[in-house]
Amino acid sequence: MKRIVLPILSLLMLSCGDDPLPKPKGYLRLEYPKAVYKKATVPLPFSFEKNELSDPIKFVKSTADIKGIDVNYPSLKATIYLTYKEVKDGNLEKLLRDAQNLTQKHTMKADEIAQGEFVNTEKQVYGMFYEIGGDAASQSQFYVTDSTNHFLSGSLYFYAKPNYDSIYPASEYLKKDIKRIMESVQWKNE
Repeated sequence: MKRIVLPILSLLMLSCGDDPLPKPKGYLRLEYPKAVYKKATVPLPFSFEKNELSDPIKFVKSTADIKGIDVNYPSLKATIYLTYKEVKDGNLEKLLRDAQNLTQKHTMKADEIAQGEFVNTEKQVYGMFYEIGGDAASQSQFYVTDSTNHFLSGSLYFYAKPNYDSIYPASEYLKKDIKRIMESVQWKNE
């Protein structure tokens, strides 16, 4: 009798209860303030609009051929690095190749690289926007030029180890700021 009762009792005990289910992954719900754009005043041969959420631009890094500024977002732990170079002596092709090669360096970690062409014939601003998906170091990169005098490139970097899921909300927010920079660039012809 014990031989029959014990196995039946064991089966009843094991069959009781719900099957364990894994908990779904939880993500932070991050909300950022509505972007307010204002013209950045910088001593460079171009102007643009930047989000007021970013820090004021304090100084311009300058060498003989390159000028650079950082648009810092401390609350998002990110920076958009802008680099300006003058187009001269037929160097436009090299500048374009360098900007495209910088983006292609991320292919080892990127899941995808989507590109979008930018054209504003009225302001003479032509360029390309690259959105990099995956755990790459930079999530967005771009360049704009007037094809004759000016070339501006930019890259977005976060102060954290690249984890696409974690930085995605901030990356999407800053992608709009980058597009606004591209749209608002105005060349200063001296």
